[in-house]
Amino acid sequence: MKVSFKILRQNNNLSPQFQSYTLDVNPSNTILECLNRIKWELDGSLTYRKNCRNTICGSCAMKINGRSSLACKENIVGELKKINPYGGEFIPEIVISPLNNLPVIKDLVVDMKNFWQDLETIEPYVSTKARNIPEKEFLQTPEERKLLEQTGNCIMCGACYSECNAKEVNQEFVGPHALAKSYRLLTDSRDTNSEKRLEEYNSVDRGVWGCTRCYMCNEVCPMDVAPLDQISKIKSEILAQKDINDGTAIRHRKVLIELVRDGGWIDERKFGVMVVANYFRDIKGLLSIMPLGLRMLCSGKFPFSFEPSEGTTEVRSIISAIKNEESISPNS
Repeated sequence: MKVSFKILRQNNNLSPQFQSYTLDVNPSNTILECLNRIKWELDGSLTYRKNCRNTICGSCAMKINGRSSLACKENIVGELKKINPYGGEFIPEIVISPLNNLPVIKDLVVDMKNFWQDLETIEPYVSTKARNIPEKEFLQTPEERKLLEQTGNCIMCGACYSECNAKEVNQEFVGPHALAKSYRLLTDSRDTNSEKRLEEYNSVDRGVWGCTRCYMCNEVCPMDVAPLDQISKIKSEILAQKDINDGTAIRHRKVLIELVRDGGWIDERKFGVMVVANYFRDIKGLLSIMPLGLRMLCSGKFPFSFEPSEGTTEVRSIISAIKNEESISPNS
């Protein structure tokens, strides 16, 4: 069958532009196999990364039909089902472009420097103090080792980084790959730096509170690391150790739960005052939201009353059950 590959070509000297190549392919061929044929048979100037061809090294990450993926993992038949699930007599087209959130060097090759620098900022190593054991190895039980399995599967391909909406708008955010690795360190019984790490991850800009919870990192991860799940676990550990006065991000989460528990949904009259103004304790925060409050009041959009939702008792019981479950198995 014939398939057209529309590839975004670019380098530092020219504006990016798409170039199409048509191949006669087998439906089971991977995208990487097709790129190899284009390079070897049609255009030797096409540039991309590859190595293991076996979903291990992560080198061949790129955007395939708008989704960050590994070219060695995705195949023709899988991509054609997404494009044209009902079939039809036409030459289907597969669009291939470089990863997002990283500068392009040439064609499908991106500069991974920022990716690795963001990882380095979270100090992704078991602490030196914990490794300094001269008499014997630092052994782990099977249960302790099992906690590291999911996050340990990360191959650092950059797919989650490419799809991260938080990284796109906030260059200070370290990215889902780094925070997933962070949770691995927090659960590693050999590491003695957990308290310091939690302080560093408790940041609105760089740390876990910068995540927008768009779920894209979970969607594209080829190894099922589920970075968002790991970020949520770090948040839970921070919330368990922090007082409601320890920052806006902490208050935001705790106040939201408090208001939903009390009324079934959020009482908008209280939310801003409790979070931004810290229950009227933060005068600067209170002054910052007053202009918005006045505009809402003048436009008739300020709610003067609050009606609790139906089923508030059930909502309270659900929240209590979740908190009890978290206290029993904090690492689950």
